[in-house]
Amino acid sequence: MSSGHGEKDIQKPIAEYAKYMKTLIPININDSYKMKSKFYVVADEESIRTGIIAFRDFLLLFCDRLVSDGYLFVKPKITDNPTSYQLLHNLNQILIFFGYYGTFNESKSSLLVIEMPSSTSTNSKISVSQIIECLRFLCLCGFVFNGVDLTKKSLCISKEHILDISYPDNPLMLIGLKALSIADMEFRTSRRYSNDDNLFRCDYRLLFEKEPDTGDVLYDILQSFPNEIRDFAIELHKRYTGFGMTCVIFSRGSEHVAYSFIKDSKRISSTQDIYQKRIWEFNLSFKHGLCLLVRAKKTEKYANVINEFPDYLKEKIKAGYGCDRKLRNERCQGGCMGIRIPFDEIILKMKDEIILWLDNEIE
Repeated sequence: MSSGHGEKDIQKPIAEYAKYMKTLIPININDSYKMKSKFYVVADEESIRTGIIAFRDFLLLFCDRLVSDGYLFVKPKITDNPTSYQLLHNLNQILIFFGYYGTFNESKSSLLVIEMPSSTSTNSKISVSQIIECLRFLCLCGFVFNGVDLTKKSLCISKEHILDISYPDNPLMLIGLKALSIADMEFRTSRRYSNDDNLFRCDYRLLFEKEPDTGDVLYDILQSFPNEIRDFAIELHKRYTGFGMTCVIFSRGSEHVAYSFIKDSKRISSTQDIYQKRIWEFNLSFKHGLCLLVRAKKTEKYANVINEFPDYLKEKIKAGYGCDRKLRNERCQGGCMGIRIPFDEIILKMKDEIILWLDNEIE
């Protein structure tokens, strides 16, 4: 997410961002879901499930390689979007391109490609030199590319010069890549953003025939956090969805799990519509970690309640929220998103007050 207002920051080394990325990769993958019929043209059900697990394992290796070797490919730069790394953007697009447009050979041990992303209008910003750089990095992660010489500065891919893509360590990974690429291209409702890394999150729930349970998704997002933190988050989720709040979950530079009240309407609200009406949300980002964000608008009605809160929470609430530059003459820290409370061990000592605060805000 951009720091906003044209302000620029220097990026962290990509190794640090890769460690954050790794925490978003699902460790426990549900194997009991029913898939959309669309995916059975890729392979049989068991092969798809196994392929997705293999792709998940590839992503773990991918992140480890970014930690160990990413500095050779990415130098931190000053930018208005410190979490947008061009290498990751290109790798995401190239892998989706290979998965979506590539065709399997007879044994499904390799994908065959007759054109490169740079020849398509949607990926025209990826230069030949950037493609070669990406393929070199993917070789470090176990890919093998036959039909192209990566020591040269040009590529010649066509019906006469086919690119053969394989992953010898586990060929089923390519089935997972194809299924997830189709899911991203055809079934993702929140589309790509400037630092898109959708494929790197192994969002296998896009294959589900039915919408996934939002509580299950939240549980997965918080997989790397202590049990006490995760349990309290799930407690809040169940409490407020039980009160009739609608929960929407999406990624946009960071993970958003937002809660809104949606009035009965014949018009079906989009994820973005519901998010715009949010009262509070969980937000997990590279910059801030896991936070509770509350767009408190009724504090004057329960000021006496707030006065009984611990000083830390009371001061946060009374400071309010809004543009950091206008309120405090500070650099943009995303203050317009809501009152930001780090969701850590400190918040566990204020569980009752947090619940009382949210209860008063939604009345």
